[in-house]
Amino acid sequence: MNPKASLILGILFISFSPIFVKLAVASPITSGFYRIFVAWVVLAPYCLIKGNLKISRKDLLAALLGGLIFAADIAIWNISLTKISATISTLIANLAPVWVGLLSFLVLRKKSGRLFWVGTFVAIVGMVVLVGYQHILHLQFNIGIIYALIASLFYATYIMITSGIVKKIGTLTFMFYNMIGGSVFLLAVCFFRGDELIHFSTPTWLYMIGMGLVCQLAGWLTINYSLHFLQATRVSIALLSQTVIAGIWAALLLHEKLDLKEIIGSVIVLAGIAITFLTKRAFAKGA
Repeated sequence: MNPKASLILGILFISFSPIFVKLAVASPITSGFYRIFVAWVVLAPYCLIKGNLKISRKDLLAALLGGLIFAADIAIWNISLTKISATISTLIANLAPVWVGLLSFLVLRKKSGRLFWVGTFVAIVGMVVLVGYQHILHLQFNIGIIYALIASLFYATYIMITSGIVKKIGTLTFMFYNMIGGSVFLLAVCFFRGDELIHFSTPTWLYMIGMGLVCQLAGWLTINYSLHFLQATRVSIALLSQTVIAGIWAALLLHEKLDLKEIIGSVIVLAGIAITFLTKRAFAKGA
């Protein structure tokens, strides 16, 4: 498959995730569990037949931990989707690259280029416009925005932990163990909370299966395939378009509407995130 076509398909696939979550009449945690578990059930036979699953204990623990963090990200993001619009929640979840840069600077002492800080400032300005400076001054935040911000932090942590291991053990092997860790974690959370896991209507089952097959499995397989051929920076910037596409689906299927302030703030945030990626490209050219 053409790598660019694969990337476009992947973006289209994952953009359906917030729509499925909102349409499914199920707990956000349950939806997250089935998204990961369904994908694993379909992927597992292929991985077992291929037999390429032998990895070191250190890599196994990293993959499982990554799965747990990814599952927490999905679960918290799903909760935010029940509180705010699909477009705004998806947008805020895409702040992960900004957190990766900040955490790398604060924790790992990695220097970030000037464009990263410019992009971060622009993204913050966009968030202020989006939330409203009056609400920020009075520390009044929509709980859905807070959940989405927490989800983006979890995803940033996931990126930092797993970025090296994926190249080391291979995409499919990583996804096999990663999704085991995520599935077990969310299943345990569902049991602890007493969330329903079985008795759902046919449409809800179809939406949750769709999350697993379309968003989790097909989406990330096609995106990971494109990463083998395309610049990671370009793929990362292209992935920002999922916010726009999710917004279109939300308007068409969920009849969601954004006011002018939210539209302006969203555009500024997207621009800021895109600018932070340019730093990576600059470093790559200088390497």
